[in-house]
Amino acid sequence: MTKRMIVMLIAVGALFGAVFGFKLFMNSFLNNIFDNMPMPTPTITATEVIGDQWTPQETAVGSFRAVQGAELATEVGGIVTEIHFDNGAQVKEGQVLVTLNSATDEAELERLQATEKLALLELERHRKLYDEGNISESELQRRQSEAAQTSAAVKSQQARIRQKTIRAPFDGISGIRQVNLGQYVAAGSPVVNLQSLDPIFLNFTLPEQAMGRVKNGQEVRVQADAYPATDFTGHITAIEPVIRESTRTFEVQATLQNPELRLRPGMFGRASLDAGETENVKLVPQTAIQFNPYGNAVFVLREAGDETTVIRRFIRTGDRRGDMIAVLEGLELGERVATSGLLKLRNDAKVNISDDPALQPSAELNPQPANQ
Repeated sequence: MTKRMIVMLIAVGALFGAVFGFKLFMNSFLNNIFDNMPMPTPTITATEVIGDQWTPQETAVGSFRAVQGAELATEVGGIVTEIHFDNGAQVKEGQVLVTLNSATDEAELERLQATEKLALLELERHRKLYDEGNISESELQRRQSEAAQTSAAVKSQQARIRQKTIRAPFDGISGIRQVNLGQYVAAGSPVVNLQSLDPIFLNFTLPEQAMGRVKNGQEVRVQADAYPATDFTGHITAIEPVIRESTRTFEVQATLQNPELRLRPGMFGRASLDAGETENVKLVPQTAIQFNPYGNAVFVLREAGDETTVIRRFIRTGDRRGDMIAVLEGLELGERVATSGLLKLRNDAKVNISDDPALQPSAELNPQPANQ
């Protein structure tokens, strides 16, 4: 290797060393600036831990079911000759809904009734002959059997004619009819859905731990998604005696009065019922809680002169209602906790407290949608 090449290598090495050294110097310089840069004081909202009295509750979701509900269908085939109801109309028990053509059946009934009349006359004549000793008892019994058969045939035909008149089996609201005038319907074809809506059932499930806390007659408060601003009230009327092994739950049925027919079968309902004695609780808004896998925490405010700082404290939480959550351990009444800006906080961080009402998070036990 020549002397010239050695000099070039040394020069290149020196150049790269200078570049890397300058880069390390700049990184160290910038890190030092950022490490010593004062952090802006975050502005947060805060509230006091308040007290209230809550009654322990069991909550569940369920579905509304009609007390009486059926899809009415034809028992025999035939052509629709009359429709006696309107879609969605209130109908009464026994009201005729649909009539099928029965002319042929009625003609057959007249023939059977004539046969029956003749058989009864023959029976009466043979009964007199038997009393006079002119015929045997077996002959009289044969005539009695023939008369009974003709009477049974008449009753069977009358029942068949009745099957061609479809009546409402109970009071209710009719659905949309599935048949039209002049249409031929086979036996078992659906005609219309009929539902009895007042009162109405709500079926829901509870965990097996609640079995000892519910009983027949207990009041149930219900909310339906279709009417978020309305609370409905009913009472437990049936409790399933068997626990489902697959889910360890049991079914409960509540009955609600529904005079305005607002609740309909298949609707979703949220049920809640009292399940214990009233107790004192400490409450904070849910926005004040940091929910973590390793434990829930809040930032508690500490005031020293004109300076306010926060410190993180782990707590144990309980039931939730609306925007509020019960604190079982870790806080005392009157302590102030941060309710917003939690991601900007750390232990001993200085904070500014905003009292602007527009910035305060919701803290309602029964929050309502803004459009209600």
